[in-house]
Amino acid sequence: MKGHVARKRFGQNFLVDDGIISAIISAIDPQRGDTVVEIGPGLGAITEPLMARLDHLHVVEIDRDLIARLKKQHPPARMTIHEGDALAFDFASIGNDLRLVGNLPYNISTPLLFHLASYVGVVRDMHFMLQKEVVERMVAVPGESDFSRISVMLQYRFHLEWLIDVPPESFDPPPKVQSAVVRLIPKDVAELTAKNEAKLSQVVQTAFSQRRKMLRNTLKGTLSDEGFAELGILPTWRPEDVSVEDYVRIANYLT
Repeated sequence: MKGHVARKRFGQNFLVDDGIISAIISAIDPQRGDTVVEIGPGLGAITEPLMARLDHLHVVEIDRDLIARLKKQHPPARMTIHEGDALAFDFASIGNDLRLVGNLPYNISTPLLFHLASYVGVVRDMHFMLQKEVVERMVAVPGESDFSRISVMLQYRFHLEWLIDVPPESFDPPPKVQSAVVRLIPKDVAELTAKNEAKLSQVVQTAFSQRRKMLRNTLKGTLSDEGFAELGILPTWRPEDVSVEDYVRIANYLT
């Protein structure tokens, strides 16, 4: 632990609980030849046990001090270090059938998840530690107050599974929030029925822009009364009452 002070601007909280680390590695179950990419390896809590089970590991890291430390510890034959911001990184440049893992910085987790969702074509699975309330929103079902834009857009593209709860004391420094580990497995192309994903994204964003309001108000100018009637969707529903499938139907109707 010594020698590196966690940086607030990078949202750094380092995992130090051996029991949780081993549960995460078991959930990932890495195999020798897998192409695993760790986002934000930090001080190596997950990195070291991953490397013990892999021929080679890719890491994406923004912190120069940590990059220098990783370069000292691991030869290029065993680790490829991609220096820079995960939010701007082209994951497809590594290859395909990728397995993404990481303790994601909580301050950028939502935009990062949306960025990663655009790589579903080259990803086998993802295992991430996130703020617990983000995981609650990811897995929420229609009708729940946590059901939101992130629920719809991630559930459209992935099968999601909440795996492990992680208390603050598992980290140094301890965050002020609870954490959880979630698994995301990209859905088969046949399951993705939106004719235009950009339109789906736009409809969902518009609907949730004022989540307390009825769809009649939030989608005013987007979906007509005839459209609501034709789709069998009540204009008095609020955004969180509409299922992922119904959002796809609205988008396809507008497309």
